[in-house]
Amino acid sequence: MRGPTHAEHGAYAPPAPVRELLATSADGARLHVEVHGPEGAPAVVLAHGWTCSTAFWAAQIRDLAADHRVVAYDQRGHGRSPAGAVCSTDALADDLEAVLAATLERGERAVLVGHSMGGMTLMAASGRPRFTEHAAAALLCSTGSTRLVAESRVVPLRAGRLRTRITGAVLGSRAPLGPVTPLARRILKYATMGAGSSPLVVDACARIVHACPRSVRHAWSAVLESLDLDHGVRELRVPTAVIAGTADRLTPVVHARALVALLPNCVGSTELAGVGHMTPMEAPEAVTARIRELVTAYARPAGRTGGADGIDGIDAIKEGA
Repeated sequence: MRGPTHAEHGAYAPPAPVRELLATSADGARLHVEVHGPEGAPAVVLAHGWTCSTAFWAAQIRDLAADHRVVAYDQRGHGRSPAGAVCSTDALADDLEAVLAATLERGERAVLVGHSMGGMTLMAASGRPRFTEHAAAALLCSTGSTRLVAESRVVPLRAGRLRTRITGAVLGSRAPLGPVTPLARRILKYATMGAGSSPLVVDACARIVHACPRSVRHAWSAVLESLDLDHGVRELRVPTAVIAGTADRLTPVVHARALVALLPNCVGSTELAGVGHMTPMEAPEAVTARIRELVTAYARPAGRTGGADGIDGIDAIKEGA
């Protein structure tokens, strides 16, 4: 028998939203959306990764909602969003545009944050009209734009065709993950988290990942395997920061460094020592702090714009990272 699909108590238990709504994507897919925090506050939009849900952002929402309006949504097929007919990067971009249209006022600008597949969502949408209208700045967490399977280090073999083939089979497996057992936690921790991750965060993360339907997990794994979004990175012209863990096996730091090299307006890069792929859950304070810095610099309340002081602050972080 399966347990809860997310932590029910403590820092990783999802807070109750101020309101919930459904956004309708271009192909009719319905997306579960949550809004937290006070109206009129600077806006932050959170896009989670493959096999996760809005519960993944619990720590960020708890902190930011005190003085930000935080929008979080379930990617199609994840959480409380039904699976759409299409799984593609274009569908991810369509979905983000639908969420922005449903939650932000005309011309309102927000800091957009994407983890893993959520970061790829931002890359895929970077040239879209609603992205251009609403994005004040972006944060890419533990993500990459291409060669995901080839660069993955989940399978402990030397890089090459054999490792790539086995990695693709593992990530694309149709096998059920089953209940969250001690063995399941150990496997998930090895594949996605740093060695220092606490049992609490490993358990919270495992409950979220194991709740993802295996059909959805398999369908999106095929999209990630053939991913090629370098063009989207080059179109991501808003101020963009990058954050990654040095112990990330799914999207090793080589991806973060490649993003920094491609981004036309990179305003900071941070590599978190010993942290794995699940940066928002493993290092919540660091990720939340970076979001706040981007809001301060680029997404101040209506009537104010980011100035040199804010930009210099972000650059200083880059130099000290």
